[in-house]
Amino acid sequence: MMFKPIDYHTLNFDPFHKIGKDWLLISARKDGITNTMTASWGALGHLWNKDIAIVFIRPQRYTREFVDASDSFTLSFFDGYHKELSYLGTKSGKDENKIENVHFHLTDIDGQPAFEEAKEVWILKKLYVSKFEKDSFIFPDIYEKNYPNDDLHYIYIGEITGVYRNE
Repeated sequence: MMFKPIDYHTLNFDPFHKIGKDWLLISARKDGITNTMTASWGALGHLWNKDIAIVFIRPQRYTREFVDASDSFTLSFFDGYHKELSYLGTKSGKDENKIENVHFHLTDIDGQPAFEEAKEVWILKKLYVSKFEKDSFIFPDIYEKNYPNDDLHYIYIGEITGVYRNE
């Protein structure tokens, strides 16, 4: 199998299922090392005259250091692999080589980290980062339910610079 660039404007999918049910990996490289984490929150759209994806990373996640250190990051989408994605979402790359432990194989696309097992890989150029603010929640129950430890997510907006399908 080999990754080939595709015109992402031709993609036809349900983003609620693709992100919320199938999940994805957020990956970045720092000092030659790749780290990744599983995500089930995200958004796609058009902002600042650019096609963008938005991902959310909690402050304690090791992957955040990698995304912060890089100009770009990737989103990898899979056909299955829920057991592996669950593992990658609950273990830290600080403590172990979790990518190797799930038997995923790293590759590069446009100089960015990707996985041979992925169905699609999206390359994102980092445009904006901010953090949710407790006082900005209109409904306090959303904050209380999702942030009992006050570990509000960082918000990353990335411009989609390429999408590749594994064929």
